[in-house]
Amino acid sequence: MKIEFVAKAGDADAVALLVFEESRLSSAARDADVVLGGSISRGARQGRFSGKAGQTLLLGGTSESSQTWLIGAGAESAFRDLAIETAAAHAYNAAKMSGARTLAIELTQLPADGAARAAFAVRLAAYRFDKYRTTQKPEKVPSVETVRIVCADPKATKAAAKSWDALADGIMFTRDLVSEPANILHPQSFAERCKALKTLGLEVEVLGEKEMEKLGMGSLLGVGQGSVRESQLLIMRWNGGAKTEAPIAFIGKGVCFDTGGISIKPAEGMEEMKWDMGGGGAVAGLMHALAGRKAKVNAVGVIGLVENMPDGNAQRPGDVVKSMSGQTIEVINTDAEGRLVLADALWYTQDRFKPKFMIDLATLTGAMIVSLGMEYAGVFSNDDKLADNILAAGPVTGENVWRLPLPEAYERHIDSPIADVKNMGNGRSGGSITAALFLQRFVNKVPWAHIDIAPTAWTKDSKVETVPNGATGYGVRLLNQMVQDRYEG
Repeated sequence: MKIEFVAKAGDADAVALLVFEESRLSSAARDADVVLGGSISRGARQGRFSGKAGQTLLLGGTSESSQTWLIGAGAESAFRDLAIETAAAHAYNAAKMSGARTLAIELTQLPADGAARAAFAVRLAAYRFDKYRTTQKPEKVPSVETVRIVCADPKATKAAAKSWDALADGIMFTRDLVSEPANILHPQSFAERCKALKTLGLEVEVLGEKEMEKLGMGSLLGVGQGSVRESQLLIMRWNGGAKTEAPIAFIGKGVCFDTGGISIKPAEGMEEMKWDMGGGGAVAGLMHALAGRKAKVNAVGVIGLVENMPDGNAQRPGDVVKSMSGQTIEVINTDAEGRLVLADALWYTQDRFKPKFMIDLATLTGAMIVSLGMEYAGVFSNDDKLADNILAAGPVTGENVWRLPLPEAYERHIDSPIADVKNMGNGRSGGSITAALFLQRFVNKVPWAHIDIAPTAWTKDSKVETVPNGATGYGVRLLNQMVQDRYEG
């Protein structure tokens, strides 16, 4: 889909006009109302349409050549930031199947960055992953091919859109990775896709199993030993800050498919385990966004890439493995594999890069869904400032987070009778907490946060206009905002 920044709608097939609560017309809608003899104001009072956010209304008889859509934008006093995104995405979603090829969204009352943000929202809303569909009927495919953002200063808006485009590109990259089936996206192909990001200025390095064996990564390697696919450790670096400045680090769980291993999952729903690499996908998308917008920061992204498969060489419940840290781990359940991957990835990151902080992202526990439902990710941290910085980015981006505790009293639940630690707590109680406590043993007292994105990496019933059903790209916006607000020079 093409996005244009223009001063006038021109010959657009469809035009979207904003209406605020109590049927208050936007400036562009008032101008159109004068030209069309009051038809906009009359239409804005039709039926139950009142301008509330989320409402849309297609007017008839206003023009021979175009559709006119009224888009409820909510309270005019609150029309900024996410409200702008919601209205723009609503406009696109309302018209996308209408038969119109060109949609003009009238936003002349907004400053350049606001109009650019609207274009960003349209890009997110228009995302589709249908590369493998070959028999779709034309009426099932969006008709809108071009969206024109009608703005006061097209040149300034186009310039402002560059950073938003970089962020959108990162989110799309993550959504594509998470959407791919596991026969296409496996550890090696994931790494290859990220190597292509060198064109943005990222340094990309991949460690194979032999390199990881030399480093003593028995925890990560144990997870992948049942798969014919070789495990990988992917390292991406963005050097946008001072040469002497320590980097910030993001670590992702990249389990490209998770059968559960010998502790095999039920067949029903197992196909969804292609997105168990959602944390790794978010780290890759974040690095894409930081490099794309030339962020003034040094950043490292490390992703442990494995498949958890149950062949004759697979890890068994009861096995003991030695991690890179030197700590031994009793594997109680082979389906608690993500923490085993992250244990070595975290230790490697703090040991090699000496970062200011580490944040890991992982679709780690079903218990997080039980705790928080499907619209919040859980945050655990050993550092209040770092946790606060993450939490502050949530309302700004619409990516919801909630902090949970790391009680020392729960440490006993992961103490093993034969090794230094076991990879499961005592049953389901506090499962997300004991998983985070496990990870904390491998951060070596570096400021660290763990974000459990099991509830938010994928959605089947999205209530957010910019997030179609499927892969959400969650985490890219959240952490990009945090970096931009708190850590760029």
